[in-house]
Amino acid sequence: MPQLSEQGYLYAAGKVLEYQYCAGSSTGKPTIVLLHEGLGCCAMWRKFPTQLNAATGLAVFGYSRAGYGRSGAGRLPWPVSYMHDEALEVLPQVLSAAGVGSAVLVGHSDGASIATIYAGGLKQNAACGLVLMAPHFFVEDISIKSIAKARRAFDSGALRSSLEKYHGPNTTEAFNGWNGAWLNPKFRKWNITSYLPKIAVPVLALQGADDEYGTGAQLAALEVECAAPIKLELIEECGHAPYRDQPALTTKVVADFIAQLAENGI
Repeated sequence: MPQLSEQGYLYAAGKVLEYQYCAGSSTGKPTIVLLHEGLGCCAMWRKFPTQLNAATGLAVFGYSRAGYGRSGAGRLPWPVSYMHDEALEVLPQVLSAAGVGSAVLVGHSDGASIATIYAGGLKQNAACGLVLMAPHFFVEDISIKSIAKARRAFDSGALRSSLEKYHGPNTTEAFNGWNGAWLNPKFRKWNITSYLPKIAVPVLALQGADDEYGTGAQLAALEVECAAPIKLELIEECGHAPYRDQPALTTKVVADFIAQLAENGI
């Protein structure tokens, strides 16, 4: 594995991407790879990477996709297929550039969907386990309603100012790329449930009971369609981001899942 610093940049899929890294306490173990949400980036994981690192002893690697955080810009408008592009084209190159051979993919929202497509869409992949927080496998009315509400908040300036702290010059692209794709009428047909039966590694799926972007129908689809071992967690007093709303509980549930993977020799 290349010598990674705590913060830096790597080159993948024609873009310069920022990354953050916490070294593990032992070698030869999987790396936890964080895949952020539709408005996220490295910095927006806050203390979660270090908490996971301390709880598991594993290395934790996260990066900002193109157009987010301090990564290089992408190009607007984003296609409806942007999560497929990230999963099948960009993520393999990122893992290769970072020297990640075996990974527990921890994805949130869009990141969880990207992890799903990657693990179910590539026969040869690095995933040894998936942690899917607030995953989207298909489009729900509640998702579109909340994303339209975010559009109004961004246009009013309130959301823009809060995002600028994390995305700087990328703020407009980060928001318009994500928001424009989801509100594209063609996106209503977006559906990745066909990837679920092809997942061959254990899955932990978490969703907040008060998630404003999705319902329990997402986890129900996973339970029906995925043949791999599944653990479902519905977290009370929690919205769309379990690692922010219930950090201690989320860290423990994820760490316990990873410990179980190790006990099973994965």
